[in-house]
Amino acid sequence: MNAANERLDDAITDFSRRRVDVDGVVKTVYVSGAGPGVVLMPEMPGISPDVLRLARWVRDAGFTVYVPSLFGVDGAYPTAEDGEKVVRRACVSAEFRAFAGGGTSPVTAWLRGLARQAHDECGGPGVGAIGLCFTGNFALTMTLEPAVIAPVVNHPSLPLDDPAGLELSDEDARAVQDRVERDGLTVLAYRFDNDRWCTGRRFAAYRALLGDAFDGRVLPGGAANTDPPPFFRDVVGTPHSVTTAHLVDEDGHPTLKARDEILAYLTARLRP
Repeated sequence: MNAANERLDDAITDFSRRRVDVDGVVKTVYVSGAGPGVVLMPEMPGISPDVLRLARWVRDAGFTVYVPSLFGVDGAYPTAEDGEKVVRRACVSAEFRAFAGGGTSPVTAWLRGLARQAHDECGGPGVGAIGLCFTGNFALTMTLEPAVIAPVVNHPSLPLDDPAGLELSDEDARAVQDRVERDGLTVLAYRFDNDRWCTGRRFAAYRALLGDAFDGRVLPGGAANTDPPPFFRDVVGTPHSVTTAHLVDEDGHPTLKARDEILAYLTARLRP
């Protein structure tokens, strides 16, 4: 990585770095803030500076944010070459189900355990879960943990080979549907209208599963940041990451409004 890119890495010095054990599986989690817990999962290719910017916004809104390291190099600026390597490794990893027919990713069981621990530590009515891209649907699967009461599904990209698919086994899909109906949960979701990784067909599949509990919001692709990091420019190649790489940090901008809506959603459910 060249010197210019090194200056864009994030040292993550304002988070505590923990090793969290869930049923004997240990992963690194970055934690910061005070208040009810929110699990913010990274997008491809990892915990980038843009993911950490979102984490800090969540923290500064009055929450304890937990950012688990699931893939990639923590804090690294997302280059095209390194990002492609991370994607290839994740797609063959036993923890993830990147393609149609694979069912629910096993890593979501660990994430549900992290949510339980966050609720035990932080108290409050429950925990929020924010998924992004590769982890987008994980926020929905995490509602199988009763502590998770505020799921945010951002531009879910799995399964990669089925634009109308949901990254859920049939059994888990029924269980999620039952939980949403039983407890009156709502699921907030975002995508760009011309995103080829998260299409209107995928949002339609969520609505078919969840009905009016699915609040899917669509932004115009023309609103996306036109100068994202190289991984998003050269590999993703389409408006995609509403609140991270393709966010435009300007007052009144649609992507910043989406961020504010997510923070308001978390506040209403976790800090009533």
